[in-house]
Amino acid sequence: MLSKLGELERAAMEVLWDSRSPVLVRDVMQALAERDLAYTTVMTVLTRLTSKGFVERTADGRAWRYSPVASREQYVAQLMLDALSLTGDREAALTHFARSVSSPEADVLSQALADKQDEI
Repeated sequence: MLSKLGELERAAMEVLWDSRSPVLVRDVMQALAERDLAYTTVMTVLTRLTSKGFVERTADGRAWRYSPVASREQYVAQLMLDALSLTGDREAALTHFARSVSSPEADVLSQALADKQDEI
């Protein structure tokens, strides 16, 4: 099961998800400047996210560049699947979910299911 992110981990992931390319620790620190975090705190968070498998890093000279392993949408979809696995009645949970989404969201779900059927 995919672990949930802590509040600071989530903030760092938001920076990574919003970035178009891998970023340095200082880039994340600057993006989170209102939090007044130490460089080592941000580095520790990114290292923790790497060890948890949320982030990958590549060497850039003596520094590391960090990027997300999965998109924000993939992460949220996995959280939804994890939540679904907590129920004893997946069909009831799916039915309740389907009935609780808006009409435009239901259209998106219907299209995605139709596309999946076409793949089979």
